[in-house]
Amino acid sequence: MTETTETTTDNTSTPPSAQDFQSSHPGNINPEVLQNISVTLAIEVGRAQIKIKDLMRLTQGSVVELDRIAGEPLDLLVNDTVVAQGEIVLVNDRYGIRLTRVVPSTERLKTL
Repeated sequence: MTETTETTTDNTSTPPSAQDFQSSHPGNINPEVLQNISVTLAIEVGRAQIKIKDLMRLTQGSVVELDRIAGEPLDLLVNDTVVAQGEIVLVNDRYGIRLTRVVPSTERLKTL
């Protein structure tokens, strides 16, 4: 089961122009352009593999056993790539995640 939250930016600003992508130094990317790109964050609690016949039998109140042990860290995914792990917390009546491990960027680049 995966809960997804998409981050959005302020739509009142003007869209980037070709000049915004040009940098003062060749090979550099304008950080303001990068900071305005939306990404999808998802917290993965676990996964299950079941047969279609069992999927068709699911009703309200059914329980699907996941592949994670209780207390095991959850995965934080950015655009379907694991970037961190953490534990669930409550923040003002909303769920959040406290990061306990962040995947080093060198490790993340290997999966691209």
